[in-house]
Amino acid sequence: MQEHKLYINGEYVDSSSSEWIDIVNPSNGEVISRIPDSTEEDAEKAIDAAYKAQIEWEKVPSNKRGKIVRQIGDEIEKNREKMITLLSEEQGKPYEQSSAEVDLAVDYFRYMSEWARRIEGEVIQSDRPNENIFLHKRPIGVIGGIVPWNFPVFIFARKVATALIAGCSIVLKPSQQTPNTAAELTKIISNLDLPKGVYNMITGTGSTIGNALASSPKVAMITMTGSIGAGTKVMEAAAQNITKVNLELGGKAPAIVTKHADLDLAVENIKTSRITNAGQACTNAERVYVHESVADEFIDKLAAAFKKVKVGDAVNDRDAEMGPLVSADRLKTVEDALQQAIDEGAKVMAGGKRPEGLNGGFFLEPTVLANVTDDMDIMKDEIFGPVLPVTTYTDLDEAIRMANDSIYGLSSSVYTDDYNEAMYVSNNLRFGETFVNRENFEAVQGYHAGMRQSGLGGADGKHGLEDFLVTQVVYMQYKTDIK
Repeated sequence: MQEHKLYINGEYVDSSSSEWIDIVNPSNGEVISRIPDSTEEDAEKAIDAAYKAQIEWEKVPSNKRGKIVRQIGDEIEKNREKMITLLSEEQGKPYEQSSAEVDLAVDYFRYMSEWARRIEGEVIQSDRPNENIFLHKRPIGVIGGIVPWNFPVFIFARKVATALIAGCSIVLKPSQQTPNTAAELTKIISNLDLPKGVYNMITGTGSTIGNALASSPKVAMITMTGSIGAGTKVMEAAAQNITKVNLELGGKAPAIVTKHADLDLAVENIKTSRITNAGQACTNAERVYVHESVADEFIDKLAAAFKKVKVGDAVNDRDAEMGPLVSADRLKTVEDALQQAIDEGAKVMAGGKRPEGLNGGFFLEPTVLANVTDDMDIMKDEIFGPVLPVTTYTDLDEAIRMANDSIYGLSSSVYTDDYNEAMYVSNNLRFGETFVNRENFEAVQGYHAGMRQSGLGGADGKHGLEDFLVTQVVYMQYKTDIK
C-alpha cells in the first residue's frame, strides 16, 4: 500500500504529523493508500515556498509559462491509462467517464496554455493633454487551491493550469478521499522545468489545511470547489485578511420538459445528466419539471431508461455505466433522503435499492421518483446521488417559478422543440448555466459560474482566467519640451 508524501518547494517531504488518513476504493471498501494528515506548520511551509517563488514566477515571460502548462497536458496524455485507473480506483467512476475526465484535463492544460499571449491590458484616453493611462493585468499572487473528490483530475487542471498561466504560484490541497490522482499529477509536474515553490501539494483535512490556506495573509486568493458549508468556512477564514475567494458550492439543477419536447431526447440527456459520476456532480440534473400533458409518457420512458443502466465496479467492469457513491457516509445520506421522500408519498418508478452482487461497495441503483410535490425536501435539498424526483406543471411560468425557487443557482436545462419556449425559459431562468436540449456539462472555453449560494466568481475561458488577475492602472504624464 502506497504512502504519499507532501510536495513543498520542489521536494517530496514528510509531514510533521504522525497521523495518516486511509484512502478507500468505493467499489469494494478496501484501503488502497494513505496520506499524511498534515498540520498547520506543514501548510505554512508550503505557503512560504509559494510566496517566495511568486516574486520570480510572475516575471517569467508568459510564452514560457505557456510552454510549461502545455507540457503538463502532454505528459498527462502520455500517462493516460494510469491516470484513468487511479481515478476509477479512488473515486469509482466507470472507465468511460474516467477516460473522459482525464482527456478533459489534458485539453484544459492545452487550452489554458494558449492564453499565454492573450492576456491583454488597455490604453485609456486621458482628460489631460500630456498623459497616457495604461491598464495592466497582473497575477493576483499566491493561490490556495482546494480540490473536491468528485472530479479530482479535471478540477486539479482547472485550478493549476489557470494559476500557472496567469503567473501565480499555487498551494494545492486535494480531497482527503481522492488524493492518488493528485499525487500522480504532482509526480508529472515534479519532473518538469518548473521553478521550485511555484507548485506545492499538501494533504490533510479541510478544517486544518483549508483553514490555514484561507486565513494566511500570504495567500492572495482561495479557489475552492465543494459544499456550501465548506465554502462558508473558507469565506469566514478569508475574511480575516480580506482575501479574495473563488467558490463553486453546489447546485440543484432543474430540468424543464415542455409539452413540445422530444421526449426520447429529453430522457437520454436527463439520464446522462443524472447518473454521471453516480449523481455526484454540481451540475447534475437534480429535479425535473414536466408538463402534465406528457408527464405519464415521459416518466415511463425515464424509468425504463434508468432500469437499463448497468451499475458496476469500474476497475473490473469496463461496461459499467455507473459506479458507486464515494463513501459509506454519502450512501447513507442519499438513502436517508430517498426514504424520507418515500415516507412523504413519493413513488419509486425505478431503482430505489442497493444492487445485488456488488457487496462491499457503496452502490445504489439509479432511481426515479414520481408523485413528488415541489415542497418536498427531495426537490429542495441537493441530493448528490443517483436519485431523480419528477413533478408536473401546468404552464411555463409555473415551471420557471418553481425552478428559480432555490438557494442554488448553478446549472439548469430545458427541453423543447419550440424556439419561442426555449428563448422564454432560458431568458427567465436565474442560473449561471442553461443547457437547451443537451446534457449538463460545461465547456473549457465557456464560463462556469453560479448565482445565489452556488458560489462566487467562476472558472473556464477568458472570464475564468481574469479571476486570477488583478488590475493596475498607470497614469503616465510626459513632458513636451523635448529637444
